[in-house]
Amino acid sequence: MKKVTKAVFPVAGLGTRFLPATKANPKEMLPIVDKPLIQYAVEEAVAAGITDLIFITGRNKRSISDHFDMAYELENELERNGKTELLKIVQNIVPKNVNCIYIRQTQALGLGHAVRLAKPVVNDDAFAVILADDLLDGKTPIMKQMVEAYDYYRCSLLGVENVPADQTKSYGIVATTPLNKNIEQVSAIVEKPDPKDAPSTLAVVGRYILTPRIFHHLDNVKAGAGGEIQLTDGISGLLTEEQILAYRFDGVRYDCGSKFGYLEATIRLGLKHPEVSKDLRALLESIVNDKKKAS
Repeated sequence: MKKVTKAVFPVAGLGTRFLPATKANPKEMLPIVDKPLIQYAVEEAVAAGITDLIFITGRNKRSISDHFDMAYELENELERNGKTELLKIVQNIVPKNVNCIYIRQTQALGLGHAVRLAKPVVNDDAFAVILADDLLDGKTPIMKQMVEAYDYYRCSLLGVENVPADQTKSYGIVATTPLNKNIEQVSAIVEKPDPKDAPSTLAVVGRYILTPRIFHHLDNVKAGAGGEIQLTDGISGLLTEEQILAYRFDGVRYDCGSKFGYLEATIRLGLKHPEVSKDLRALLESIVNDKKKAS
């Protein structure tokens, strides 16, 4: 079987939780220190050996394709002024061997619908799905971990982590049986269950590797509330005929779809950034000291 070389990035959402910042600017383009969220997701995919990046976009998302395109005027200006390091950064946002493909989702009909739109490009290959809202930080990039697991198990994988019991209503939740250190066999998946009905607290958090058979099930999923097609329902159908595994990734997740998660990611990744880490740490310490003095 082929290696995973294709990744789908559903980026058509409206980002209403970040209004007014996202009124004209895609939430995926909000910066964490000096890179937009979508670039972190793309870098994770590229580190996993993925070479075809399939963006499912919507209206007012042109800045995403612009970001990954050449910027002739900017590059010429940087070169003319001898800013070679900045020029390298701009030119290497996407490696030369990586293809960017854009598909328009004309209506907001759910994550399952967005993934289904990638079918003509994915064809009969296994592929990744990466949600930029979930910024995952690991010593080994999380999608690279999952691709390596896929190379061994050769079946669909869902990236998972435990969440507080009262938060299960915000996630797809899986019922599982442990198989290995980081691998569990999935027996059921439920979309946003009430905490009292949740089969576990193991949540799917924005990283998937799916076999192409998922498209058959997404084609047959009935639309739910708001006419949306849920990816969870497609996965539930796939589970009736194929093995699906849950992968407990080694790393930290920041929920950048929430204001607090976004701020936490900014601070924690800022503390790792060679340019600002020292000053940021000093600032945080001064804030803590001021608070102690005030109390």
